[in-house]
Amino acid sequence: MGTGTSTSALALAAVLALTATACGDDGQGAAGDKGGEGSGKGEITFWDNNTAVRHDIWKEIIGDFEKANPDIKVKYVGVPAESVQSKYDTAIQGGGLPDVGGVGAAMLAGIAAQDALEPLDERLDGSALDDELNTGMVDSVRAAGGGSRLYTVPTSASNGVLYYRTDLFEAAGLDAPTTWSKFYEAADRLTDQKANRFGYTIRGGEGSIAQALDAMYGQSGIGSFWDGDRTTVNHPKNVAALKKYAALYKKATPSADLNNDFTKMNAQWDNGRIGMLSHNLGSYADHVKALGEDKFRGLPNPTTDAGVRVQVSNPVDGLGLFRSSKNKKAAWKFIEFAASHASNSKWNESAGAIPANTLAAKDPWVKKAEPTELAAAALNSGSTKIVQLPYYLPDWNTISKAENEPDFQKVLLGRASAEDFLDNLAEQLNEAQAEWQKQNR
Repeated sequence: MGTGTSTSALALAAVLALTATACGDDGQGAAGDKGGEGSGKGEITFWDNNTAVRHDIWKEIIGDFEKANPDIKVKYVGVPAESVQSKYDTAIQGGGLPDVGGVGAAMLAGIAAQDALEPLDERLDGSALDDELNTGMVDSVRAAGGGSRLYTVPTSASNGVLYYRTDLFEAAGLDAPTTWSKFYEAADRLTDQKANRFGYTIRGGEGSIAQALDAMYGQSGIGSFWDGDRTTVNHPKNVAALKKYAALYKKATPSADLNNDFTKMNAQWDNGRIGMLSHNLGSYADHVKALGEDKFRGLPNPTTDAGVRVQVSNPVDGLGLFRSSKNKKAAWKFIEFAASHASNSKWNESAGAIPANTLAAKDPWVKKAEPTELAAAALNSGSTKIVQLPYYLPDWNTISKAENEPDFQKVLLGRASAEDFLDNLAEQLNEAQAEWQKQNR
């Protein structure tokens, strides 16, 4: 595997149709441009890294900010989650980076390695935010960026959730899917293919690898991604877990799942003919709109029969300040405002996610949103084992998406074995880890 530069080259090759000029309409400089502090007034550009879902709430927050800061205007640019990595990589090479952008932990290392982000340690030290941010989330994004500098201000954590239809479970006389054994029993009993009803919807399209890893480690009970300098992804227990999980496809899931990303998967579940869905807190509010609060629940990932709960780390989302910005003073004001108590609470209530602002995390809505409350409790209980994914690897996002999602589909279709798939994934990860360690000695 290559360095952050090779990561960007791979992504760039995939999006040659997107010219630098096309991205230049949305932002300003390129990586390596040191920008400047600016006047603290004028227009700044903000890229939302998940426009399909959170467009409206960001528009509201921007309106609040502009009212409080009439000398600053924020140009909003919505970028779909599935293409934001490519858009950043293209702009890094050819120009057009924004002043501020949403940067999740999974893509942070690759962007930071190209010197595109401004370190934020000193700015945060002099900010009112310094005492308000969840220290665990700060540590998480710091580690994702390489471990030494802070390149994003965390805004939320969206832990994995198993959503299930309480009405369907009650009608079938099933217990809540609190263990993996109960999960598989429900997937089988709730399936009636002739009636087009299924026990589960599995993610086979964009974003499938992270969900598969969550299911693997949750079942195997293995609590670490690394054993020394070798990954545990192809441990025999994980191989057995993935084999069992993938076997659900077309047996207890719709065939359309092969190509479903999270948007299609969630919409399919909201139609009411599927018993269970694995996603994260980000879709809770949408399920409430579609189903109401009395037809479903969202639980932390199931435990083993021995009561052990293991889940993989979910990327902490955050806001980055790009080094090429020529108005960093105004851009930082926007980041501070967006991560402040009121704005952070407003955004996370809309998303059903865990706020990074500790004052927002104490707001009443958190206790009313059961999946968020349960996820936060599981995360902070001390009994949940968290398998920390190697977001710090510049190649992580490429390995866990473009290079292996098509191969996972082959596993679902029975054209490749779980063992061969995980052995190949392990080889790529071990190589990337060895290179990272060599460069960071």
